[in-house]
Amino acid sequence: MTLALDAGALIAVDRGDDSVASVLRRETLQRRPPVTSSAVVAQVWRGGPHQAVLARILDGVRVRSLTPEIGRELGALLGRSGTADVVDAHVAWLAVRGDVVLTSDPGDLTRLLGARQVEVAVRKV
Repeated sequence: MTLALDAGALIAVDRGDDSVASVLRRETLQRRPPVTSSAVVAQVWRGGPHQAVLARILDGVRVRSLTPEIGRELGALLGRSGTADVVDAHVAWLAVRGDVVLTSDPGDLTRLLGARQVEVAVRKV
């Protein structure tokens, strides 16, 4: 099982939610690094010393980039799911069977995962 993180999960860490941060640290210590999209990082990163905790957490997260090929797949996924958020689509695309997606927007992620027909747990943060 891998945790896939949307912006809401990382925003929770940035705002001091110790429960989310401890889950992410535990996964990293157990050599199960969470995964997220480079677009998620762009959504949450503003820089500066006030994001020190977020920076430490991101050091243990596998960040996947968008490529033109993945972009085409995400566009098709958005069409099938009837949703519009490319970043959510990338997070849903990163998750595989048995994973858990941490999100502040379970509705869209659930629709995207349903369109992919992949069994992934969606947990609201």
